[in-house]
Amino acid sequence: MRPSDRTTRLAGFSVTDLDDTRTSLRRKMTEQRRALGPQARMSAAQGLRRQLDALPMFLNAQRVAGYWASDGELPLNLVLAAAALRGQQLYLPRIEAGRHMDFAPWKLGDDVEPNRFGIPEPTNRDGLLEGRELDAVLVPLLAFDGHGHRIGYGGGFYDTHFAFLRNQKRPTRPLLIGIGYAFQQCEAIEPAEWDVRLDVVATDQALIDCNDHDGAS
Repeated sequence: MRPSDRTTRLAGFSVTDLDDTRTSLRRKMTEQRRALGPQARMSAAQGLRRQLDALPMFLNAQRVAGYWASDGELPLNLVLAAAALRGQQLYLPRIEAGRHMDFAPWKLGDDVEPNRFGIPEPTNRDGLLEGRELDAVLVPLLAFDGHGHRIGYGGGFYDTHFAFLRNQKRPTRPLLIGIGYAFQQCEAIEPAEWDVRLDVVATDQALIDCNDHDGAS
């Protein structure tokens, strides 16, 4: 049976077409994120930092990739500032031609410029890394489930870049940590064949070990 023929169970509704489901869910979650006020975002950022402070695999990671929060994403400012104080090396993604992505070294205060999607990214091109050279990656998302299945923005950058992880025993390096608000969790998401599963999801309220399931690989 093809994925598009199966029912994807989501928070509050069920539909049978995978593409339509993802489009609807992206719209729903984007609207909910945009509706959050500044105080709610700051409170969520504080909660996220507390959760990641309790994750040894993140605290011990030397090379950490984050993202520049935009369009209502959960802010990483407190998390990245704490990581910098611990001496962890920070990286942000750079979007290149097609679906190619790499990661540029970045420090608080470094220059950034908007990419073709309007998202700020480092201007520095020295010391670029591929994902397999990182220890931990904080992955933005629009929806997720407890098994590490994620719905992103539809561009396929993360799934393409980390495709080498699909057939590896998890967790491994780099550790993929999805970042989202607690309300972005769904009951279950039917993965597409190209999706790369997350190892952990960190929200403002909880840490979810996505490898802690029978049959996870």
